[in-house]
Amino acid sequence: MKITFYGAARAVTGSQHLLEIAGKRILLDCGLSQGRRNESERLNREYGYEPASLDAVILSHAHIDHSGKLPGLVKNGFKGIIFSTGATRDLAAIMLPDSAHIQQADAKYLNKKRAKEGLPLIEPLYDLEDALSAIEKFVSIPYGLSFPIFPGVTLRFLEAGHILGSAQVELELEEKGKKRTLLFTGDLGRFERPILRDPDLSSRPDFLITESTYGGRNHDPQEKSLLDLEHVIKRTARRGGKIVIPAFSVGRTQEVLYFLNILLIAGRLPDIPVFVDSPLSFNATEVFKLHPEVYDKELRDLLYAGHSPFQFGNLHFVQNVQESKAINTMKEPMIIISASGMCENGRIRHHLKNNITDPRSTVVLVGFMAEHTLGRKIAQRMETVNIFGEPYALNAEVVDIDGFSAHADSDALMRYFRAVGENVKQVAIVHGEEKSAEALAVLIGRDSQAEVVIPAPGDSMYISGTN
Repeated sequence: MKITFYGAARAVTGSQHLLEIAGKRILLDCGLSQGRRNESERLNREYGYEPASLDAVILSHAHIDHSGKLPGLVKNGFKGIIFSTGATRDLAAIMLPDSAHIQQADAKYLNKKRAKEGLPLIEPLYDLEDALSAIEKFVSIPYGLSFPIFPGVTLRFLEAGHILGSAQVELELEEKGKKRTLLFTGDLGRFERPILRDPDLSSRPDFLITESTYGGRNHDPQEKSLLDLEHVIKRTARRGGKIVIPAFSVGRTQEVLYFLNILLIAGRLPDIPVFVDSPLSFNATEVFKLHPEVYDKELRDLLYAGHSPFQFGNLHFVQNVQESKAINTMKEPMIIISASGMCENGRIRHHLKNNITDPRSTVVLVGFMAEHTLGRKIAQRMETVNIFGEPYALNAEVVDIDGFSAHADSDALMRYFRAVGENVKQVAIVHGEEKSAEALAVLIGRDSQAEVVIPAPGDSMYISGTN
């Protein structure tokens, strides 16, 4: 039994981990990398393994840095099954075609300039047909059901509490009479948060693969984040600016809407329009409505009281490019929520281009920004940032509201480990920048006798266990 780490190793994006067991090759996640453009482009076109050699992919959740490489995998010869929860499958059915559309639209936009400069044209990683072919390969498995996917390999999905449909991946493995339990956290969510259920703590693995996005750092309390959001909206509106919020279409957008609704119900916000400029966000919000089985008690109580968490009077979902462009001609204060969350693709770049030089406006960051992304450069308050290859002065106010993150922070990661880790012999720390991964490794090392490893890309580990 061997696992090799091909992505999200000493990095936050591009999750891909290859398990080899009993003659089968099973990929855990298949995500796109984000960061330096040239490096990400290379990583997203390369695999490090032969796609056609894979027997299956197990998808922890639908975020593009975990799922976005699936159409390319199919394009390059993968013919196996993709296992996920039902909600993840429903989200992937809208997210993967949207990813293909964004790549084609961005390539068309950039190629106009490249053609004028005599530069080689950009080819999208995959097209709509590749995305649809990937969706056809999905098989949905409910939470909590132990399902044999191959001889010697039994899969169980456990609630991860990160986004709709997100799951921890538990694998009961048996080879040559030896049994092991492997648990992959995927992206682990937070405890006592609205909308989704808390992470499931029932597994007792021998081998743990854990994310570490916020290793060594803790989030602000929810009420402080609400207060920060209230204050930044009020002061930006007073000076006549726009509030631009980069947010992932799935998970973060719905949570931001939830908190805006809470503030509006309490009368704590001015009456200004809220635009969600992402067709994917609208479709993803509709998928949320189809899966009340994953809601927590707080959200169910809100629904039963007659309040829709994702709909209120001054909320507008932008459906087409013409409506998106029209927002930029409006002069009054407003809130614009748009994807992608790290500002690497999608319509958010157009809204940043049109507002980032205006000192009256504010960019509100509500999630983690990976190294070398446009979002990280904005978070670092660089004087000038490049958008579509052109420099723009960063004159807008920048506010980082860390408390809206959907990732477990350091204390929550350790709460999780203390619950599931009593039998753990090996820990692989992934999905975090090196500083965060190292901080979590130190904390786990203090609480456990397990072997703790921070794998680099391409590193392999053999899974030990009991007979």
